[in-house]
Amino acid sequence: MDLSLLIVTYNSAPLMDALLSQLKAEIDSASFGWKAEVVLLDNGSRDGTAELVATLHPWVKLVPNSVNLGFAAGNNLAARSASGRYLLLLNPDAVPAPGALAQGIALMDAHPEAGMAGGELRNTRGEREPSARMFPTLRDEIFTMSGLAAKYPQSRLFARLDRRWADPEQDAAVDWIPGAFVFLPRSVFQKMGGFDERFFMYYEEVDLCRRLQHSGYSVLYWPRLKAVHIGGASAKTVTSARVSRAGSQLESWRMRSAMLYYRKHHGLAGALGLMAIEWGWHTLRGLRAALRQQTDKSSEMAMHCKQLRQAWADTQSGSSSPAKPW
Repeated sequence: MDLSLLIVTYNSAPLMDALLSQLKAEIDSASFGWKAEVVLLDNGSRDGTAELVATLHPWVKLVPNSVNLGFAAGNNLAARSASGRYLLLLNPDAVPAPGALAQGIALMDAHPEAGMAGGELRNTRGEREPSARMFPTLRDEIFTMSGLAAKYPQSRLFARLDRRWADPEQDAAVDWIPGAFVFLPRSVFQKMGGFDERFFMYYEEVDLCRRLQHSGYSVLYWPRLKAVHIGGASAKTVTSARVSRAGSQLESWRMRSAMLYYRKHHGLAGALGLMAIEWGWHTLRGLRAALRQQTDKSSEMAMHCKQLRQAWADTQSGSSSPAKPW
């Protein structure tokens, strides 16, 4: 088996039939003799995802789970049922372009130094999403929150994090790539112990890329590999956490994972720095909104700061992960 596609789902039933039908057509028409399988782990969906897949796509290797393990643990569990030389981690809301599977296998074969590789993500409007990124620093957090990164997207200083200053059509070795559409050698994934399961969702691929590079592997961006990414489809089904204004991230989960990441890789000082920057920025914005009698905005900033304090407590200042499911 050349490729095992790992799909971790949570309340993704509306997306499944179209995605799996397209993948099956691609796999069935495979040329050059490559073979692939799909391993789908359902994270305790309440919308009948597992039942739909079992009924309409019995060819899929279905791994049903009774609880939501999150992205990291879900992929680790799915990988144990995989037999391909390579893994393709694929979000249920990411649709590879025709030919991307074969291209990915060929490129991985040609680059044995690659510990992880990904392609270009575009949203449903055809706009590029950040698909090749740099490791976050506290300075980047300031530039992003202040709006300087968005205002000066071509600046290597202000927009360093998302590499918007780089040519998106050029192959590159990068720090990390989003886990929505990435290829990895299965042997390397196993060697690294998979994802760190303390990250329930968000930052798990950043952490893995750091560990891969520390072990001598490269993280590569190949824009000829393309996928359409809807983004946030599963996040919007979670009613217990506030979704970000952009509609794609669960704020409390993002905060917890950020604190875990900074504490793991930058120590207590890093976690404290992140907390101070984000809390201070939103507190100042809340005070300004209150002075301008912008009640809704002031309340929003107060809620953000409340969530930050709760995330700090939940993770014990970034040192431990709360019990699953989040």
